[in-house]
Amino acid sequence: MNISKIPFLNACFVDLVEISLLLRQIFWQIQHFVNKSLNIALVGNPNCGKSSLFNVLTGLNQRVGNFPGVTVDKKTGRCQINSSLTVNVIDLPGTYSLYPKSADELVTFDVLFDDDEAVKIDLILVVVDASNLKRNLLFCSQIMDLKKPVIAVLTMMDIARQKGIQVDEAGLSRELGCPVVSTNPLKGKGIQHLKKQVEFISSRNNENVNRDFIDNYQLAPQAIDLVRYHSPNISDYAAIHLANVYNDVPFLKREVKEKLGRDLQDIHFNKTKIQASETLQRYAKIRKIMQACVVENDPLKREMFSRQVDSILLHPIFGNLFLLLILFLIFQSIFWLAQFPMNWIDNGFQILTSFFKSVLPNNTITDLFINGILAGINGIVVFVPQIMLLFGLINILEDSGYMSRISFLTDRLMRSVGLNGKSVMPLISAVACAVPAIMAARTIENKKERLITILITPFMSCSARLPVYSILISLVIPYKTYAGFFNLQGLVMMGLYLLGFFMALISSWIFNLFIHVKDKSIFLMELPVYRMPRWKNMLPTMIQKARVFVFDAGKVILIISILLWGLSCYGPTSDQGKWIEKSTLENSFAGIAGKAIEPAIKPIGFDWKIGIALITSFAAREVFVSTMSTLYSVDESDDKTLREKMSSAVNQDGEKIYTLRAGLSLLLFYAFAMQCMSTLVIVKRETRSWKYPIIQFLFMGIVAYLSSWLVYNIM
Repeated sequence: MNISKIPFLNACFVDLVEISLLLRQIFWQIQHFVNKSLNIALVGNPNCGKSSLFNVLTGLNQRVGNFPGVTVDKKTGRCQINSSLTVNVIDLPGTYSLYPKSADELVTFDVLFDDDEAVKIDLILVVVDASNLKRNLLFCSQIMDLKKPVIAVLTMMDIARQKGIQVDEAGLSRELGCPVVSTNPLKGKGIQHLKKQVEFISSRNNENVNRDFIDNYQLAPQAIDLVRYHSPNISDYAAIHLANVYNDVPFLKREVKEKLGRDLQDIHFNKTKIQASETLQRYAKIRKIMQACVVENDPLKREMFSRQVDSILLHPIFGNLFLLLILFLIFQSIFWLAQFPMNWIDNGFQILTSFFKSVLPNNTITDLFINGILAGINGIVVFVPQIMLLFGLINILEDSGYMSRISFLTDRLMRSVGLNGKSVMPLISAVACAVPAIMAARTIENKKERLITILITPFMSCSARLPVYSILISLVIPYKTYAGFFNLQGLVMMGLYLLGFFMALISSWIFNLFIHVKDKSIFLMELPVYRMPRWKNMLPTMIQKARVFVFDAGKVILIISILLWGLSCYGPTSDQGKWIEKSTLENSFAGIAGKAIEPAIKPIGFDWKIGIALITSFAAREVFVSTMSTLYSVDESDDKTLREKMSSAVNQDGEKIYTLRAGLSLLLFYAFAMQCMSTLVIVKRETRSWKYPIIQFLFMGIVAYLSSWLVYNIM
């Protein structure tokens, strides 16, 4: 029966279909509402505890990617607020103000100002360092005037209490007009209270509760009206910022930018004057708020103490002498204190090697395990004490407030080679690793100075070079102590680090001659007061850095050690029908590769085994040690340490391979050469071109080869 021919049944059928579609639409809307997550932005000044809070909120539910159109990393994570509410937390780059001057600051600006539904921010957590409240509240007040829901999250409360600072949270919340929550991310304190505030704000359907911190409209009424004509749904303060950087934001159409540019030019819009006026008004109100809500014991006394200390530590002569003394103590400690645990580790691996040789069958698998995997791991683990000491001492310098003084102290020197004091922090960071150090150059506003900093940063001796330096210095430099304390090996180590720094300066001067950009830069920096380092954080930091070093390097080392063992044990055969056979090291695939490049490296004192290490260590510099460990383990069957094997190594003429001049030549080569694939990749990513990594690789390679040739042939 055809129901379409029966009017009553046909009408009922149509009604049922419409009801079904309506119910389905309602179900979809309910499901969308239930599953929708809030987008929360985490913002704050650099070094305010933002990363610690992000890690506590998101735990392991994190992922790292790129912001669209830029090379700056973003970290996002999921946070479970309660059983029915999950939020997306976006960790934005640290910045001191909403006026973007660098690539990472522009990312923060773009995310906070863009109203695209896919990335729209529903709530902003402003992380505020309670021990430096005045400066942090400036940025917090700017965020509030964007007219988005804000929670001010106080961190560093323990340091504030040590300084004698007491904050009235309720009063501060009342004066600011937004919730204020104190937390200690390292101990997990205040996190539940923070989640309750997030839950409360989300239940109000993102209702805007912020009032104007200052009268923004009177700052630039004509410019605000012009911008709001094109973007009517933004606040007065957001309109001022769009008038400042309208040409750099990706979410405005081209024709809008052109029209806005002409209109702003007609009214003679002066962004510098407006920014200065705004800053003065904000600080005037912040001073009143702090007088009402903050009690601080003798702040002038503490500042006077810092100034008195700075009069010595920042002195043009005594300050530089003190810096050299600090470096001297660091590298003396690395050799003096680390030698004991390093010997224990080395002896422990010798015992393990002897044990496995005695209990395991003599076959290929055992040979792979002992001479490939175990020997490679030994070549890295033995240097963990030095890595831990280096990072521990650097952590003390950062916590005490001295690290920022180094930037200020070296500003004049840096300007003489075309940079400024801001370039010092990436260079110092490169002592740990060049990859994050190059990424840290994003804070440099001047494009020319940023590019030069990226190109010269790999000259700084990173932690991956430390194992190479240590094994070579112990081979060719005698362990001598002068006046009971001055260790010769430590002095040579310090010399290598200083040599890398001065070569970076020389290279900067050279690049400055060829890179022509007319932008001028001004170096402004707020020096923190001196404080006692947080000793309880020192050991966890050392352990965490060592763990990252071992596991990150270990992945590469394990793969390369296994491959190198195979290439060192097997080689081609002349028999037809066969491809490889068990071979001596010299006739193996690895030996053939080393022999092939030996003519090129022989003039600088390197043999074919070192040639193999030069190839493998391009993956990571520290692989040099594990490569030598594997090669000498395959080639020799005794239970000597790697240092003993390398020390007794001779060439075909019976002469020692690791003489003083050969050792110094190799040290200089590793000090200057670009032996790091990851660094080249990150340079390409930051500069968005393969031109600069290629120039960098060739330039550093030429400097390394010429330096090694001069030392080997002149000595």
